[in-house]
Amino acid sequence: MIHEALDTGLGDADDDDFDGVDESRDSELPENRYLDRELSWLAFNQRVLELAEDPHLPALERANFLAIFGSNLDEFFMVRVAGLKRRIVTGLAVPTNVGRAPQDVLADISQEAHTLQMRHADAWRNLVRPALADAGIDVVRWDELSDPDRARLYEYFQTQVFPVLMPLAVDPAHPFPYISGLSLNLAIRIRNAKTGRQEFARLKVPPMLPRFVEVLREGDRVRYLPLEDLISNNLADLFPGMEILDHHAFRLTRNEDMVIEEDETENLIQALEAELMRRRFGPPIRLEIADDMDELTLKLLVDELGITTQEVYRLPAPLDLRGLFDLARIERPDLHYAAHVPTTAAAFQPGDNNERVDFFTAIRKADVLVHHPYESFATSVQAFLEQAAKDPHVLAIKQTLYRTSGDSPIVQALIDAAEAGKQVLALVEVKARFDEANNIVWARKLEKAGVHVVYGLVGLKTHCKLALVIRQEDNVLRHYSHVGTGNYNPKTSRIYEDFGLFTVDNQVGRDLTRLFNELSGYAIEKKFKRLLVAPLHLRKGLVRLIDKERTNALAGRPSGIRIKVNSMVDEQIIDALYRASQAGVPVDVWVRGICSLRPGVAGMSENITVRSILGRYLEHSRLFCFENDGDPQVYIGSADMMHRNLDRRVEALVRIVEPTQIADLGSLFSEALSEETSSWWLGSDGKWTRHNTDAEGKPLEDLQDKTMAALRRQRRARARAIR
Repeated sequence: MIHEALDTGLGDADDDDFDGVDESRDSELPENRYLDRELSWLAFNQRVLELAEDPHLPALERANFLAIFGSNLDEFFMVRVAGLKRRIVTGLAVPTNVGRAPQDVLADISQEAHTLQMRHADAWRNLVRPALADAGIDVVRWDELSDPDRARLYEYFQTQVFPVLMPLAVDPAHPFPYISGLSLNLAIRIRNAKTGRQEFARLKVPPMLPRFVEVLREGDRVRYLPLEDLISNNLADLFPGMEILDHHAFRLTRNEDMVIEEDETENLIQALEAELMRRRFGPPIRLEIADDMDELTLKLLVDELGITTQEVYRLPAPLDLRGLFDLARIERPDLHYAAHVPTTAAAFQPGDNNERVDFFTAIRKADVLVHHPYESFATSVQAFLEQAAKDPHVLAIKQTLYRTSGDSPIVQALIDAAEAGKQVLALVEVKARFDEANNIVWARKLEKAGVHVVYGLVGLKTHCKLALVIRQEDNVLRHYSHVGTGNYNPKTSRIYEDFGLFTVDNQVGRDLTRLFNELSGYAIEKKFKRLLVAPLHLRKGLVRLIDKERTNALAGRPSGIRIKVNSMVDEQIIDALYRASQAGVPVDVWVRGICSLRPGVAGMSENITVRSILGRYLEHSRLFCFENDGDPQVYIGSADMMHRNLDRRVEALVRIVEPTQIADLGSLFSEALSEETSSWWLGSDGKWTRHNTDAEGKPLEDLQDKTMAALRRQRRARARAIR
């Protein structure tokens, strides 16, 4: 669903470059046929907020969604809003898919963001905080504490907090300090008791300490105090001999948009490290202040930071509700989603004698399609690569890595393979947004182990999810391939919904061999059999498939299009879908986030339906299904329908050929689009409406719950069969 910076939330925040507008628009379609992508993203984050507001969800999950909303919005400002402002300031063109002036776009963003942030604060104060209190988790204010409580907290303050605080004065000898992005701060006005002179100081709330301090635990009841409240009420210890006049919380968001001219640099890693350092000092783009801040303090901050009034967000305390991620980790199973233990895909389960599975034997029998997190990543992708690293018959492993971690078992498997003398190629995308520094560290770790590390193609990000294992069997080299929709990351695989295909098919193996050669060398491959590859072929291939459905519909043959993506923005794809709809093709779009397509418009898109599903897992897979006159063509892969994916990234879709797998994917789509399934519906006016109850007010079925229940039934049936 959504991005969360701590790698525990619902969102994959792939880097968000600015999309240009395709110049070859269809003149027969109306001008206002696209929804604004920025406002569509804010509408997506509103859907996240609606989950936090939902009283049917467990209380700690609601707190988690509040934190996710805040994290998402931070990234939106740091990248999208920052990029808009940078282009305006530097005089660059600011393309929008609705043809509006960039200043108007920023004004609309500001207005909608202000509304959403107030709603976010209100959801905490009036909905989630009371729900937590009813369940025995109180987040209290200082004035609600008893004297014994304050005494205990003062001791904690003295021993754990006071030593790491760093108050910074602002006077002629001390210039206004640097305020780091996303830090929570206190603006403090004090008076010198001897001179009567008023002074200003800034105090950063230490981010390494728990944001919510435990006050007292009695059985299942526990109380917490925000850390900034504890500090605010003990400021006298920091300023002895001074009178504390006022103190207010504030928080700054900085521009963290990154620009690297790859064709003008000799060393991408060095250039990236320099840009990461520069990013820390990007210009301010948003100032959040507590609603009790006086005008004098506000004026000082605005003047010193160079912030406009449009960029000031006055909000009820507490600011920065990302701190709720800490509360959401409280071990109260009754306040969380019911635990789900991923099952092992049927093809990879141990045999009747519980012997270890041989992945190569299993994959040779038939293509295997796994569905994470319902089916385990650890017992499929990870175990496959670990076996390949140890197998003496494996000669080479080639893999793309976009987001993972240095301690990942995937990285360790590649290191083990290299140390065992195998040829290992890792294509590492060091420009993955907000993971750049981590990726540089573990890429160097791979290099030291003897892995051939490649950083991709100039001007393109490598976003495809591919692994290729070359194994010698009976004097023949076999290609064992994995093509996925999600990252090779064991952590996010537990919360991101994704598909992965394992196959020994020679066509796929040769396709991947050619593609890896193109990525690591100078080959330019133009022909693939079971893959559609960006940037050269993917958009063209999809448009051809869409137009074929249009032709079938006009000829009276069976037709239909079903697409599941994270974002639907690309104008050529959208226009092709509009033309298909005009020909009578039923088009279903299942989108998690941004959607610029306008459904339900008479004469243009009345045959198009758009749905969105958000929940405990982030819907991350991309599926493309075409009826094809009764011979369905189905693809899975890494590409969203955005310019960055189709023009500036290496992406890959693989065609699914097993009839049972095609049927299973079709059934999943039918369940998602069913009126009995809880979802959001997009109207022609760009408004999303949640449909989560039936006509009698009963909750509709949750798609993810149904998917988990189906797997549990399969697991029980298999257990009975074994007995």
